[in-house]
Amino acid sequence: MTARTAPSAALANRLPFPFVSLRRFRLRLLARWYDRHLQRLDLAEIDDHLLRDLGLTPQDVRRECAKSFWQI
Repeated sequence: MTARTAPSAALANRLPFPFVSLRRFRLRLLARWYDRHLQRLDLAEIDDHLLRDLGLTPQDVRRECAKSFWQI
C-alpha cells in the first residue's frame, strides 16, 4: 500500500511556485480576517468595568465592532 498525501500537498507539488505562494497568501489572509472577526465579537462582550481598565470607552468599542472584518 502506498502512502497518500493530502490533496493540498499533492496540488502544491504540481503547481509552479508563484501559484503556491499566492494560495498560501490567500489562506493566511482568510485566517487573519476570521481572527479579527472573533476578536471583535469578544470585544463586544466585555463589560464597562473591564473596558475602563483597558482604557477604552463604550464608543470606542462600538466604533471598532462596526467595522467589517477586512478593515483594520
